Amino acid sequence: MALTSEGIINIPGLMSRWVKLANGANAHYMTAGDTGPAVILLHGGAAGSSGTAGWRFMAPFLGANGFRVYCPDQPGFGLADTRENYWPKDGILSHVEFIHDFADALCLDEFHIAGNSMGCVNAIHYMLANPTRVKSFAVIAGHIGNLVAPENRPKSLIDINIFDGSEATMRKLMEYIILDPSMITQDLMDMRVGAGKRQWESYQAWFWAFRGRTQAGDPPGPKVTQWLTTKGRLDTLLDIPGIYLYGRKDVLLPLEYGFAQEDVLPTVQFFYPENTGHQGQTDQPEMFGQAFLEFFRDGKVSRKTADWAGVSDRRPELPHLVDQG
Repeated sequence: MALTSEGIINIPGLMSRWVKLANGANAHYMTAGDTGPAVILLHGGAAGSSGTAGWRFMAPFLGANGFRVYCPDQPGFGLADTRENYWPKDGILSHVEFIHDFADALCLDEFHIAGNSMGCVNAIHYMLANPTRVKSFAVIAGHIGNLVAPENRPKSLIDINIFDGSEATMRKLMEYIILDPSMITQDLMDMRVGAGKRQWESYQAWFWAFRGRTQAGDPPGPKVTQWLTTKGRLDTLLDIPGIYLYGRKDVLLPLEYGFAQEDVLPTVQFFYPENTGHQGQTDQPEMFGQAFLEFFRDGKVSRKTADWAGVSDRRPELPHLVDQG
């Protein structure tokens, strides 16, 4: 399938849009649905990622079922502004500021938010900085700041910064993220390779800042470290309902890390779907779409969908988030 003139996979029900932010950046996003509550979906952080790459199944489904869905290309990714002034040199901080400016530009005063991997990280930090704007959150396979003790964090042997501009390295990267090889299509490869090349310098600025240092090895300052702390904040946030889906076959952030996060998030309902890797919404689009739809629409996941999605049995279910009938 040929890509659009913008280098994007043509997905029925998913439309390409642009908006200028208050800081002057040109922001690109995909959107689905015309009416209903707003949902912002945040993509992951591997090279070539974008709103389309991360949410090409979920967004049209939610849009067709009563939601206005927005999938921005975060700085360093997709069709985001590549001018150096707008590189995400402050990592998570840059992305949280971007989400704030993006929501303002689209006049989204209140919305549901979701994210996968890096998008999980950014959704969590945005929510903590702007709790009055977030109605609920749903996250997939990511990090939650410093709530998990260092000894319980994964020591992954996988380096995601392997893309060198070639299709071969992009395919290897996708095989880390997507469990089902049939989902790694040629049009996806073409789109992601193009985005990876376009964002090369901006992505490297993000990659090192996200890891708390520059390429020269400089650590973040104390103000940044303090701002990004989640301990004593996320674990006590009771007013915003949340669910967390974590694939049982994730090779990038192994399953045990999901368990470690569940142990410190008593008010979040966890699910561990089978046959699902790091980008679960691509491996199991129908399952993830249904769980998100019910949660955003009804405030809880139905019994049937909860069982399908592998609701956690490591602790009692949260009855206000999972139907007990």
